[in-house]
Amino acid sequence: METHTISAVASDSGVSPDTLRYYERLGLLAPPERTATGYRRYAPSAAQRVRFIKGAQRMGLRLREVKELLDIRDRGACPCGHTRDLLEQRLDQVGEEIRHLHALRRELRTMLSAFHECPDQPDGEWWCEAEFTTRGDDPHGL
Repeated sequence: METHTISAVASDSGVSPDTLRYYERLGLLAPPERTATGYRRYAPSAAQRVRFIKGAQRMGLRLREVKELLDIRDRGACPCGHTRDLLEQRLDQVGEEIRHLHALRRELRTMLSAFHECPDQPDGEWWCEAEFTTRGDDPHGL
């Protein structure tokens, strides 16, 4: 069977060798065969698996969730049903993040519209200090 070095798999999949080792520790990649001198030798499918992991991450899936999908696939089952559930959850999260970002943008605009230059006297409270302190107490997390 043809095998690939860690640097070849890293290059083919667009990640660093350290990332491959990390994925191996998390169980996302099966431990590769080792040469007599201890070098890792990956199966030809390893780069494709890493590209799958990176693509799922780009969609916002956590490595824990990606591992769930890979575990289903590795058992010979189709992970598409679970993928749909994860993507629906991620879509809801993105919607919430967008709502939060819109609120943050409104808050930033409000803050900028009230902007004041720093006072000449060093003992006065800085406008930005007062604003950040007040907004740091915001119960809405904005």
